Amino acid sequence: MILDAARIVLGYLLGSVSGSLLLGRRRGIDIRTQGSGNAGGTNAFRTQGLWFALGVAVIDVGKSALAAWIGGCGIADGGHALRVALLAGAAAAAGHVWPLYYGFRGGKGVAAVFGVLLVLWPAGLAVMLGVLLLVLTTTGFVGLGSMLAGVALIPAAVLFTPAPHRPVWIVAAVAVAAFILFTHRGNVRRLRAGTEHRFERARVLARLFSK
Repeated sequence: MILDAARIVLGYLLGSVSGSLLLGRRRGIDIRTQGSGNAGGTNAFRTQGLWFALGVAVIDVGKSALAAWIGGCGIADGGHALRVALLAGAAAAAGHVWPLYYGFRGGKGVAAVFGVLLVLWPAGLAVMLGVLLLVLTTTGFVGLGSMLAGVALIPAAVLFTPAPHRPVWIVAAVAVAAFILFTHRGNVRRLRAGTEHRFERARVLARLFSK
């Protein structure tokens, strides 16, 4: 139990390493003072450009992937390994949103969720990316795409996970959906008010089918 707890705590500490804030410090900026004020990849892209955002994504996905891998590494019982790895990954996502090193003001956790799924459930990552890209290319709303991608994990867990671990994955999928909806609550308010930022250039499918 002590070792399991240590893995989870390490996951949080890894998650607290914010890609946008770490790279922003090298540029002499705090990205939380720019754009939307969020320390996530979308604001990084919007305010600092593509290459900066790619660097942020590599760090944010990589840290949670490492946390999930460490969480399950060396545990012989497959079910127990999965549960600890998921908890370590969840701790990394929490660290991403509430980073210890940066005053508990971080991103929205989507990239961190991607990293956990990359290690533990690549098919789930494919589902999330597919839904996110579909919504983004039709509506231009990144936040809406992220929320629907999180919700899409629930039926994916019911339909596509191995039977022995399906209950664990269903619980994890519900937790991911709730987590992403919570961290995007500001986006929900802006969508309802009609003030949400739209990436018009990303609406490739919308323009294609409108011709």
